[in-house]
Amino acid sequence: MSDKPEKHGRLSVFKTYKLYVGGKFPRSESGRVYEVTASSAADAAGKGDWLANAPLASRKDARDAVVAARKAFGGWSGATAYNRGQVLYRVAEMLEGRREQYVREVAEAEGLSKARAADQVDAAIDRWVWYAGWTDKIAQVVGGGNPVAGPFFNLSSPEPTGVVAVLAPQESSFLGLVSVLAPVIATGNTAVVIASERSPLPALSLGEVLATSDLPGGVVNILSGRTAEIAAPLAAHRDVNAIDLAGADEALAKELEIAAADNLKRVLRPQPVDDWTAMPGIERMTAFLETKTVWHPTGALGASGSSY
Repeated sequence: MSDKPEKHGRLSVFKTYKLYVGGKFPRSESGRVYEVTASSAADAAGKGDWLANAPLASRKDARDAVVAARKAFGGWSGATAYNRGQVLYRVAEMLEGRREQYVREVAEAEGLSKARAADQVDAAIDRWVWYAGWTDKIAQVVGGGNPVAGPFFNLSSPEPTGVVAVLAPQESSFLGLVSVLAPVIATGNTAVVIASERSPLPALSLGEVLATSDLPGGVVNILSGRTAEIAAPLAAHRDVNAIDLAGADEALAKELEIAAADNLKRVLRPQPVDDWTAMPGIERMTAFLETKTVWHPTGALGASGSSY
């Protein structure tokens, strides 16, 4: 008789995907889920290989996410720009350590080869690093001293807008998501993100990284489900200061703009992006910044025109 232990088959441990709200991982309060399928196997009816059940977030989940984002705003916006850069860089470090997981999830979500998915993930990690470097530099680019006629210092400096609702791109489940989320939080805003409706799993997995990367709970909140259903209460919510419509189609974008106008939200309209790997520029950072201008007397001027 052999002393070797008998080998038995084992059951696969399927991952349970949850929302990410306030630094925690709740299920939808509605208890609803929807099936997520692999794009590579999808047929004309949109039915592909089953990947997972994703939470189908409700209006109540959206309101809870706004409460969490507002609570986190004071601490995050009040942190030093250098500290925010450190936190964003830590996110990139954590993503690098889980690179293979994201390559697999992006390949399944978008129907890409492993090599192309790896390129997308690498670009997303590099983008976090890029925005991490901008946190303490954007003020130097968009702020500064203004020439005025009088004995005054006139200084302009950027400040975050507040709570920003972000509709993640539908077609780029990870790189597109990072490209619209990172600039929002790099400048001191907090975010409520609606993941790609068709491919939410990379976004929901991102919540696991954010929870272990020194990012305070509530700075980023991630919801999955029907984009139109979740976006409607966010566009009308009076404690949401701005909304990025990157993931909305033309009809939905118009509807949300009308709702946002009721309380004067900043609205970033959908802009076609042919290549998310292209350098993004600073437009998505400046879109959610306000400019504060301070006047201060220089003191009595002498004959030379200066008291110094």
